[in-house]
Amino acid sequence: DLAISVLTALLWLVSTFVWAKALADIKMSTEANIIPGIEACKAPGTTCNFVSVTSMGILNLSVVFGLLNAALWGGNVWLVYKDTKLHN
Repeated sequence: DLAISVLTALLWLVSTFVWAKALADIKMSTEANIIPGIEACKAPGTTCNFVSVTSMGILNLSVVFGLLNAALWGGNVWLVYKDTKLHN
């Protein structure tokens, strides 16, 4: 049980960090400063305008809940460890 709990806690923590990095990449790739790099916007007579980006507050919240869940699993690891013979 202890090994599975440790593995689950570590995988949850790593996956939360990976999701946070992916979210940061999504935010960077949808910024207004990406317009000059789009080939279609460089064509003569073409005008590209940046209107808006959808709110990403829920996505930010998912990262926070992922970290909270990783902390919860960490606490679970401690409780499982206390029930093993390693603690005594």
